[in-house]
Amino acid sequence: MPFVGIGESVSRRFRRWPVRWRLTFVSASLTFVILLLFGGIVGNLAVERVRSDFDHDLQESASRLVTRTRIVEKLFHTEVKAPELSGVAFPADSAARVVEPRPEGTLRIVEATAAPGVEFGIPQPGISDHGSYAVATAPVTGAEGEIVGYIQYARSTETVTTTITKLWLFIVAGVLGGTVLAIFAGIALASRAMRPIAALTETAREVATTQDPSRRIPEPTTEDEVGELTRTLQEMLAALDTARNEREATLRKQRQFVADASHELRTPLTSILANLELLEAQLGSAAKDEERDTVDSAVRSSQRMSRLVSDLLFLARSDAGQHRARSDCDLAEIATSAAREVAPRLAERELDTRGCRLAPVYGNQDDLHRLILNLLDNAVRYSPPEAAIAVRTGVEGETAFVEVADSGPGIPPDMRERVFERFVRSGSGSDTNSMDGTGLGLAMVKAIAEDHGGRVAAGASERLGGASIRVALPLGDRALLELKAGQVLPEGGVEDDLVEVDRAGDEGRDG
Repeated sequence: MPFVGIGESVSRRFRRWPVRWRLTFVSASLTFVILLLFGGIVGNLAVERVRSDFDHDLQESASRLVTRTRIVEKLFHTEVKAPELSGVAFPADSAARVVEPRPEGTLRIVEATAAPGVEFGIPQPGISDHGSYAVATAPVTGAEGEIVGYIQYARSTETVTTTITKLWLFIVAGVLGGTVLAIFAGIALASRAMRPIAALTETAREVATTQDPSRRIPEPTTEDEVGELTRTLQEMLAALDTARNEREATLRKQRQFVADASHELRTPLTSILANLELLEAQLGSAAKDEERDTVDSAVRSSQRMSRLVSDLLFLARSDAGQHRARSDCDLAEIATSAAREVAPRLAERELDTRGCRLAPVYGNQDDLHRLILNLLDNAVRYSPPEAAIAVRTGVEGETAFVEVADSGPGIPPDMRERVFERFVRSGSGSDTNSMDGTGLGLAMVKAIAEDHGGRVAAGASERLGGASIRVALPLGDRALLELKAGQVLPEGGVEDDLVEVDRAGDEGRDG
């Protein structure tokens, strides 16, 4: 079982290699195995041939010595004389001797040529090895064919051994060299084969980065699988481009419809609201309770419808990329103004603006005012009576920020991304005025922030314990230059005497 785990681990690591390296590894491994088998077979055949040639030469030399050996017939026996060696050249590492058997079973050795330290051994037909020498034995026969002696010819096997060693070294070097060449050739071929795939990958990465499927892939120059893949991807990109164009055309029509409908609805809604308010004023205190409730409900519904139409018109223009005039402005001043505007709706809640510091940005003041006002409205709507609300502005790094926090129940973690979607409301049941909202407030906050090149995020307030929504915007050009030059921005608030919004004064002014 441990070997199975090790094998699976190696297999997973191998699959994580780039394709070109895997192709190179497989091709080089196959080349190594093929060369190893081929080298082994050829090496064994060559070694056998070298040994066979050496043995054949050894046996031939012994047979030549037999033909030069003289046999002397005597009265009672035959005597073998040493062979005639004139004109015969022997290698320096060779030796020979004549052996004559005696009737008593002994051997008489007639030396022909010998080298010191050579062991011939007992005469045996054929070739035998003795130490570092190979000995070939050839019988010497008499007139009647009887064996009267033996010729033993010995030669050192060091030359053969050296030749075989060099042969194996050459084969091993050839196998290793062939494998190395296969590796380089595999890398070159794999890189060349993967070059079109790399081009496709780069094009796909550019499409993913730019989100522009209209980019074209270079036409394939081959008719193989890579060419087929290239044409398939090109067809897919063309289909995606067509689908995107159709979707954008449909969205443009929808935005235009929403904008036109919202714009056309504003006039009749304004007229209806004005007439209802006039009717409410004419009825006065003389009206019955039922009539007054009916008119009040109609006025509230008309006001809500008017806000909804206005919000839809704003979002439609934002989706269409219509930017309004911009100028240098300060988020602290805008936040203070929005705080005064929201003061009549605070009831018993405390709104703290002491955290407002200079935060210069370049944007549309009305849109930024609506952004902060929507954040404050959201905090008022989703916080209980007598809750604490705080608004802060300032500079961090090269961004300006505005943050609105409250001591309410907060935003559930799974809703912190969805609260910025249109017509999405928190399901926590903490909405204190569920009949008066449109579900577009935070969607407008996100649209305004992104339109100004910023971002918005919802989280939990560490200081107040409730929800916290923070908007970060790029600094204005002049402010950014001041920061880079090392100048310090003022640390004080917009108004030194503004510590907490005076609800009573605002209510008086509103009245």
